[in-house]
Amino acid sequence: MTGYAQTQATENGWSLRVSVRSVNHRFLDLHVRLPEGFEPLEPLLRQAVRERLRRGHVEVALQYEVAGPASVGINQDVAAAYLQAANSLRERFGVRTEPDLAAIFRLPGVVGPPAGSLEEEFARLEAVVTRCLGQALDRLDDMRKREGTALREEMSRHLGAITRLAEEVAGLVETARPAFARRLESRLKELLGQAQLDPARLAQEAALAAERSDVSEELARLASHARQFESLLGGASEGGKKMDFLLQEMQREANTLLAKSPGNGAEGLEITQLALEIKSEIEKLREQAQNIE
Repeated sequence: MTGYAQTQATENGWSLRVSVRSVNHRFLDLHVRLPEGFEPLEPLLRQAVRERLRRGHVEVALQYEVAGPASVGINQDVAAAYLQAANSLRERFGVRTEPDLAAIFRLPGVVGPPAGSLEEEFARLEAVVTRCLGQALDRLDDMRKREGTALREEMSRHLGAITRLAEEVAGLVETARPAFARRLESRLKELLGQAQLDPARLAQEAALAAERSDVSEELARLASHARQFESLLGGASEGGKKMDFLLQEMQREANTLLAKSPGNGAEGLEITQLALEIKSEIEKLREQAQNIE
């Protein structure tokens, strides 16, 4: 499911902000963005997210600022290297403009925490970052739960439509059998002309045709899958992956139903239309199931 949350904390002269963004994805696709020096925290943050989330494209970002001038350090070696490079370019191209110190301060690695302070405070910062991430994940969960309630209701409507359409198909199949037999007899008469039809042979051909177009097993399996899917909407563990499997099976039954549907006659055309609508509803469920863990 989609969602966004962030938390902020100030600790011992550090201002930390952790943000978590999640969008739909079939699997857990986790990206962690950390400032320089915080890389050792990445495995800890990844593990914390994996314990809470199972699916989604998830981005975790950590930002920090040092509070107050006493907490700011200048890496003079890095600054000197930037200045030397700037002066070298000035001499080569005859540029008279003096280097902009404010611009140099904005270059990577020039301004940062005082030397050694990051190492000294790392244990404390690790606890603060972990706490902030937990709070952000809690807020993300709240947002996803609200979205999940609405999503469950919508998916339930699509599932109900599939069940209703399948029941309509079952009713049409029963009424279509006599009409199908009559059309078969009429077609055979056209092909054979004035020749006498053998009633036994006609009954045999009609039975074979009816067997090839029988969709009772497909409808029964489709109904069973729909009931299982409905139970998963109640919040079963790892429900998203199970839903994916059930929807694959439901789509297979719908394809077989469509392949067996007689293409002629009013009943056959209506069955085909209903089968197409079932496939459409299943596809809508497939899209929404990407949101479910």
